[in-house]
Amino acid sequence: MKPSQEPLRRRLRELAASRVSWDYPRLTILLRREGWHVNHKRVYRFYTKKKLALKRKRPKRRESAAVRQVRTEAGAPNERWAMDFVHDVLAGGRTIRILAAVDTFTREGVALVARRSFKGEDVAVILTEAGRARGALPVLISVDNGTEFTSRALDHRAYWNKIQLDFSRPGKPTDNAHIESFHATLRRECLSQHGFIDLDDARLTLEKWRDDDNKFRPHSSLGQIPPRHFRLGGAFNLGPKRLQNSTAPWT
Repeated sequence: MKPSQEPLRRRLRELAASRVSWDYPRLTILLRREGWHVNHKRVYRFYTKKKLALKRKRPKRRESAAVRQVRTEAGAPNERWAMDFVHDVLAGGRTIRILAAVDTFTREGVALVARRSFKGEDVAVILTEAGRARGALPVLISVDNGTEFTSRALDHRAYWNKIQLDFSRPGKPTDNAHIESFHATLRRECLSQHGFIDLDDARLTLEKWRDDDNKFRPHSSLGQIPPRHFRLGGAFNLGPKRLQNSTAPWT
C-alpha cells in the first residue's frame, strides 16, 4: 500500500500560501531542503491540480524586440554593480523612492534603501556604506541618466574610488537589464504584497526581504541556489543536475 500523499500536499499548500509568487520549481527546492524526497513532476501535478499558481497579467508587445549591443558580463563579485530607483506609496498616500543596487555576478542585493527623496550626496553615502559592508566597492556601476547619478557628488566619489559609471542610453532600460530584473522580483514578491504604514515600516520590511532574497531564495540564473551561497563557493563544485536534486541544508 502506497503511503498517503496528504502531508506532502498540505506542506506544498502552506509553502505556496507563504510564497505566493514562487513557481513550482522553487517550491520543489524548498521541499527538498526540508527533507522531502520528492520528484519535481509530482510537485507539478499537485501544484496544477490545486491551482496554486499566481496568475500574472503580461503586457502585450507592440513592437518586436530589437537586438542591442552586448555588454561585457561580470566575472567576479564586486566587479559590476547595477543601480536604479523604484517608487512605492505609503498607507497615507505619500510617495517614497527606493534605491536598489545589485551585484550583477552574484545577484546579491547590496543596498535597498527607502527615502522620501534622494540627492547625489545620499547615493554616494549609501554606496560607501554598501562597499564597507561587502569589504570592497565595485569596479563599475551601471546606472541611468537620472540627476542623482549624474550629480557632481556621485561623480567625485566615483572618481576618488576609481569606479567607472556606465550610463545607459536614453530610453533604453534594457541596457541595465540586471536591475530591471531585480526590480521586477522586488515588485512581485515584496512591494505588491506589503502595505507600508510609514517610512520606518518600509525600511524594516525591505531589509528583511533583501536578507531573505540573498540567503534563502533560489535564483534560476545561479543554478537554483541563493546568491550568498553562490558567492561563498556553493555553485563552483556542483553541476546543474546535482544542484537540482540536492537535499542538503542551506546556510
